[in-house]
Amino acid sequence: MPHVDHDRLVFLALGESEAEGGEATHLDTCAHCRAELTSLRHVAGLGAGTQGLDDLPDPPEHIWQGIVAEVRAAEELPALADRRVPRPADPADPPAPARPADPADPPAPARPARRRGRRWPGWATTAVTAAAAAVLGVVGTLAVLRPGDGGPPQPAVLARAALAAYGSTPPDASGDARVLDDNQLHLHVANLPRVPGYYQVWLIDPRTMEMFPVGTLNKASGDELLPMPPNVDLRTYSVVDVSAEQFDNKPAHSGDSLLRGTLTG
Repeated sequence: MPHVDHDRLVFLALGESEAEGGEATHLDTCAHCRAELTSLRHVAGLGAGTQGLDDLPDPPEHIWQGIVAEVRAAEELPALADRRVPRPADPADPPAPARPADPADPPAPARPARRRGRRWPGWATTAVTAAAAAVLGVVGTLAVLRPGDGGPPQPAVLARAALAAYGSTPPDASGDARVLDDNQLHLHVANLPRVPGYYQVWLIDPRTMEMFPVGTLNKASGDELLPMPPNVDLRTYSVVDVSAEQFDNKPAHSGDSLLRGTLTG
């Protein structure tokens, strides 16, 4: 079995669905996919842990000014390779003569007090900044996928169907269909057999076998969001069907169904 698709691992890490078919077996034997899933779950935990941070007050302005000043000062330090060690002073050397003050000289600016302590070189600041940006970017992405309190609500599931192999389709092929209240159909499929054409999704009335084409799937394993046909009655068109179609310019169902399942509320 090939590696589990990255998008599918994201859904598993977020707990949106469970491992199906050969996925669980593959994750038990594939160290690469297992490590990626573990990392995604760790980041998902970080994102979940930040859900209550929206209610914290903004930090005082001087805190931000201090952070910016520290970062700029660190970036302006010379690189370690460019630093020159000064020659130790020789007690026999005469002191350097002081230049007499010129009344026309402007007053020397007051030197700001410097905080004592260890200063980071520019390369260290850059590395830490990049790492922080990467973590914040991932957590922000997960927050979009699963917003916390105060964010936009997630679509509710109106109906769902477990999709099983149909006809001569290999038994390890499977899927899941969910009708969302934002008028979209979320499809997850796994281990569909390779076909020379493409995969088509249908809604079928099991009594009359009339059907609506919903859309196409781009891969044999993965997730897809498809817009629902307008005003479709799911009590009538209750069967979700995934078929194998040819590039033959024929809009009708080919008769070659790969997966089927019945929607329930």
